[in-house]
Amino acid sequence: MTITNLLGKIKKYKLPVDLDMVQLAYDFAAEAHKNQIRFNGEPYIEHPLRTAQILVKLRMDEPTIIAGLLHDVPEDTSKTLQDIKDNFGEEVALLVEGITKLGKLKYRGVDRYLDNLRKMFLAMASDIRTIIIKFADRLHNLETLSALPSRKQQRIAQETLEIYGPIAQRLGIGVLRTALEDQAFKYAVPKDYERIKALMADRKKPLLKTLAQVKKRLTQVLAENNIEVIDSHGRTKGLYSLYRKLQRYDNDINQIYDLIALRMVVPTVADCYATLGIIHSIYRPLKGKIKDYIAQPKPNHYRSLHTTVFSDQGGIVEIQIRDIKMHEEAEYGIAAHWHYKEFGSEEIPDEYLDWVKELAKWHRTKEDQVDYLKSLKLDVFQDRIFVFTPQGDIIDLPENSTAIDFAYHIHTEVGNQAVGAKVNDQMTSLDVKLKSGDILEIITDKGRKGPNYDWLKFVKTRSARGKIRQYAKPHIWQRLKRW
Repeated sequence: MTITNLLGKIKKYKLPVDLDMVQLAYDFAAEAHKNQIRFNGEPYIEHPLRTAQILVKLRMDEPTIIAGLLHDVPEDTSKTLQDIKDNFGEEVALLVEGITKLGKLKYRGVDRYLDNLRKMFLAMASDIRTIIIKFADRLHNLETLSALPSRKQQRIAQETLEIYGPIAQRLGIGVLRTALEDQAFKYAVPKDYERIKALMADRKKPLLKTLAQVKKRLTQVLAENNIEVIDSHGRTKGLYSLYRKLQRYDNDINQIYDLIALRMVVPTVADCYATLGIIHSIYRPLKGKIKDYIAQPKPNHYRSLHTTVFSDQGGIVEIQIRDIKMHEEAEYGIAAHWHYKEFGSEEIPDEYLDWVKELAKWHRTKEDQVDYLKSLKLDVFQDRIFVFTPQGDIIDLPENSTAIDFAYHIHTEVGNQAVGAKVNDQMTSLDVKLKSGDILEIITDKGRKGPNYDWLKFVKTRSARGKIRQYAKPHIWQRLKRW
């Protein structure tokens, strides 16, 4: 990798970046890292160059790309943050400082990693670009991990799967999440990696053949209906994602229908729905496999139409339909906002980062440690589900949440007065475990005096648990006084 390659990529993507400033940043970093060699024998400057290249592929802005080139300078060379500020300005210096503050603590599981996680969420709340640079840095480190001892490989891979992958998922950066997880997977559980890789290889060729036939016919029919196809391509499911999904399906790969998906990118939202109608006029859809994430986006703001159909040859193909903006957001998540220039670096909508800011607020007290860890595991490192109110509002909850968790998410009094629940128009108990797509209505009784303390045995969310306990404390004290 050379600076010429990097500048060429910036030109290719037509990024509004000052090439002279990038060249200056490279020269500064190359001089600072002069004579330094990485653990794999390469000149050290190769690493910041590769980090910057990943940021360019994400279509990040100029300060982020420059910070990517400089991110190791203060920690590993004689140059200081003040030197960076003097040469490249305060914005770049703050980004580099954010990366430096994250430190290089050794990972020993989420439970023993809280201090670094606090730093991470504080940095993200201050400027989300910090974690995007860290992702790029980590991805290149994973690509060169084979040069490290096996114990270090395991530690770095495990940290990636347990920390970086889930955060990338919550930020909607699908392309980075898949790359990070698949690179880490082969070092974390190498035998399972080889098994899943072989499993996918056995099925890939016939699946690609079916997909090519569907793509050809569909492109032809869409053209006949005056719908422009901006892009159409196949997407192969990530190996680690497949590994996780197989665990939920008793390792039966025949139950997995999205090993390969066809992505159709069309000009407008109206074209998305028209394309869906045309697909269903040609191919028979599988029951229950039509998903409208445009009308009801996922919690990480992913938008697309999904349908799974039987092809003419009898194969099963998942098709994803989206416009160009949806496609960029699906691939690059929150990073896409710099590409579109619709939001400045400090103008990302609040709802994109509410969960980050909430986690960054926690105080550094010993009493908070247990609750903070529980909150992290639920809010970040556990799979999420999304359920709906009867009005169609989407509610984002941790996996295995119950109707009571939903009730307290809506409002404290809804939880306190809950006496029952309707899930998909069926009456059920309050301890029922919810699943994605459920439509939920809470039945309340205004005469109810408060929550049932037994609910603490099955509620999942920190919010619900806290509100039940909050109600319980004064009422228990009143009972004791009466007694």
